[in-house]
Parts: sequence; structure tokens; C-alpha cells
Amino acid sequence: MKTIEIIVDNKGECTAQTKGFMGTACRDASKFIERALGVVQSDTPTAEAYGTAVIDQRLHQSEG
Repeated sequence: MKTIEIIVDNKGECTAQTKGFMGTACRDASKFIERALGVVQSDTPTAEAYGTAVIDQRLHQSEG
């Protein structure tokens, strides 16, 4: 499941964490939040950012 979690600490600073997105899709999904909250101070990719989606493909070769 794809989620974006916004955490606000007691100083009012916000952290956005994306989960369930593969590759750079997380940046596309959270772009509107970054614009609304202000300047991005740091960006730490998760393991999912380096992953790729798994695609199950089955190919059948016809005889002939």
C-alpha cells in the first residue's frame, strides 16, 4: 500500500515519509507536500527508492 506520512515535531518542523513507492515515484507523489510545507532541508532515500517494480511476464513461443 502506498502512503505518505507527515510527522510534525514539538518545534513545528515537519518530516514527510513515503512508503510503498518504487524508484523516484515517491518524489513525484510527495512533490505537492514539499511545495506546501516550504524548503526541503534534507532528503534521505529509503531502500524502496533504489528498487524496481517486479513485473511477472510469461512469454509463450509458438511453434511453426
